[in-house]
Amino acid sequence: MDFELHQIIKMKKGHPCGSNRWEILRVGADFRLKCLGCGRQVMMPRKAVEKGFKSFEE
Repeated sequence: MDFELHQIIKMKKGHPCGSNRWEILRVGADFRLKCLGCGRQVMMPRKAVEKGFKSFEE
């Protein structure tokens, strides 16, 4: 998969705040994602992001 900084993605599972939209802040072996519902930032391994990825959003 080809992810870039500041792309908005949708994940299969939602965040506990209810949103499933995330902004990519860091790309590499680990991703830093920012929830667009509550603003929380999380680090996730690339494999977990690729597995839970649903679609790109513009």
